[in-house]
Amino acid sequence: MRKPNIVLICVDQMRYDCLSIAGHPAVETPHLDALAHGGTRFTQAHTAVASCIASRVALMTGLSQRTHGRVGYQDGVETNYPVTLAGELSRGGYQTVNIGKLHVHPQRNPIGFEKSVLHDGVVHYYGADYQSDYESWVRDTYGPDADGLLGHGITANSWVARPWHLEETAHPSYWITTKAAEFLQSGRDDRPFFLNLSFVAPHPPLVPPQCFFDQYLRQDLPAPPVGDWLHKLPLDPQAQRWTHDTICGILDPRAQHRAQAGYYGLITQIDHQVSRFIEHLMRQGLDHDTLIMFVSDHGELLGDHHLFRKTLPYAGSARIPLILRLPPVWREDAARTCDAVVELRDLMPTLLDAAGLPIPACVEGASLLPLVRGQKRDLRPYLHGEHSGGALSNHYIVDGRYKYIWYSQLGVEQLFDTREDPQELHDMVEHASQAEHLERLRGHLVRELIDREEGYSDGQRLIPGRPAKSVLTTAGTGAPPPRPARP
Repeated sequence: MRKPNIVLICVDQMRYDCLSIAGHPAVETPHLDALAHGGTRFTQAHTAVASCIASRVALMTGLSQRTHGRVGYQDGVETNYPVTLAGELSRGGYQTVNIGKLHVHPQRNPIGFEKSVLHDGVVHYYGADYQSDYESWVRDTYGPDADGLLGHGITANSWVARPWHLEETAHPSYWITTKAAEFLQSGRDDRPFFLNLSFVAPHPPLVPPQCFFDQYLRQDLPAPPVGDWLHKLPLDPQAQRWTHDTICGILDPRAQHRAQAGYYGLITQIDHQVSRFIEHLMRQGLDHDTLIMFVSDHGELLGDHHLFRKTLPYAGSARIPLILRLPPVWREDAARTCDAVVELRDLMPTLLDAAGLPIPACVEGASLLPLVRGQKRDLRPYLHGEHSGGALSNHYIVDGRYKYIWYSQLGVEQLFDTREDPQELHDMVEHASQAEHLERLRGHLVRELIDREEGYSDGQRLIPGRPAKSVLTTAGTGAPPPRPARP
């Protein structure tokens, strides 16, 4: 049998619950729902470091953050890993193409791709040296003064929302799909292909085309959940009420509603573009030979607990949508849903496994195919996640039911029963009935952090207040530091 074509559809900053098939009361995603109905939806998928660069490094290398070294957000660090997903597929006989966002350094670093049509959204680090094939197309099409990145006047981490300012066909999500359709029609050669179709949306700016904005602006939208624990953190929602790119604030209800309408509108627009892409795939007679995986790099808090953006360990930020649709000949026994705890590092070994290629020994993720085929029920007893970032530097342990959170600079602990309390409203860390779970999950974190260069653990206890880093000295080497003994 010919090796399957592989399409990885990666979106940026999409919440795990923003699929209508997942029960969202407002968001409409009929085409992604159809993809899930024909495949497997992973209901406990996470990112171990909830921001763009680290998440994408895990996805493209199959490594944990302990090994790839990106434990926070920092631009300008070379993306220099000896083994990558695209590189292994290229060596395995695949034509490898990226269309859209990569967020690597240097910006044109191929990380194993033979070709890349680039649009990274707004990345301030590069300044005047910023490169975007999309932005060049906008200027060529609309004139030298046209601006697809900033012309709408909204910044890249803002909750402010408005309709897209150019034609719908000039929206980045539409353009990325157009370039993918062009590849299917005229860019392929005789090899099976790996296409990384990477959308910048629904990452802010929240600027969907007018029809998608209006779809939600006229609806009643669910109020964000607010937990009973925010007072434990050094955050004051009232003090930051009007900051346009705040991580914490109580918005005017009208502004909150518009933010949700803009965000949901971007998601439904992507849903339509996924349908458009699959129609082109079918028109070229490729649907039956193609594996499709849909995933986000991390989530968006969108007002949950008066919080916005990502990096924090709560569900809106750390959990992600993940759908795997195998070619029809493989689907007969595939599970429709899977509740095993999985993570972005698992994508590389899954896709190599599906391609019939060896999984490099350095890869720390695990193939999801045994889960899909019912050969396994779990991949790991728990997942360690984290994100550095000043006073709110954090670590978490999740085991599929309980979540333990530790703020490394503050020493604050939290514990949630995510089965009984999926919106993480009630912190149970001080409940005597939960002491056994607290001790067990804290012990996992103590062992995970042994020998980490920050000095967070002495093997017996967690040590708060140690200086946090965004990048470990292992970053880019692919060489892991010493590992703790597993329980």
